[in-house]
Amino acid sequence: MAGVRGGWLLGMWRPFLLFLALCAAGARGLYFHIGETEKRCFIEEIPDETMVIGNYRTQMWDKQKEAFLPSTPGLGMHVEVKDPDGKVVLSRQYGSEGRFTFTSHTPGEHQICLHSNSTRMALFAGGKLRVHLDIQVGEHANNYPEIAAKDKLTELQLRARQLLDQVEQIQKEQDYQRYREERFRLTSESTNQRVLWWSIAQTVILILTGIWQMRHLKSFFEAKKLV
Repeated sequence: MAGVRGGWLLGMWRPFLLFLALCAAGARGLYFHIGETEKRCFIEEIPDETMVIGNYRTQMWDKQKEAFLPSTPGLGMHVEVKDPDGKVVLSRQYGSEGRFTFTSHTPGEHQICLHSNSTRMALFAGGKLRVHLDIQVGEHANNYPEIAAKDKLTELQLRARQLLDQVEQIQKEQDYQRYREERFRLTSESTNQRVLWWSIAQTVILILTGIWQMRHLKSFFEAKKLV
């Protein structure tokens, strides 16, 4: 009885816990350093039909001041995004700072890669480049003040719009988790089936080996006239 009640409570709280996880993981900000020929890639698990917005800005290392300063306008960054099937979703050249947007059509791990065009522009020969990257997924990518101004929404209407978007994102995350569980189940079943067939093959090989050894020993003893 306690196990049934615990499972019911877990099922009741699961959407709320998922919502908290979405709030915590909907937006990710970081910075990293790259060289002039280096390419840096990141993996994002994204549900299908989900909008993703990435904002970045670059800073160049100044040897004289020994600090990172804003990059010159001539420096460019190339952004490439691939879906779980390896298809290119986005491939475009941007400036020293910019914003890229794409919408996922396949659930799973998307690869986001950035690299500079410094080898072509020769702007920071051998220097370091710091890239600040902020990735927003789902309803976190919506600019609600802009939406409110465009659609002339009241504060209550805007809040209702935000809640609807959050519920929709939770539904997409749940669908994605079910998709992952199904893939894991199929992989497990396939692995178990292969292990079963391998065990059967080993058993057959052992039986055939035993039969051959018995026949060989019988022939040996008959040749020596021991039997």
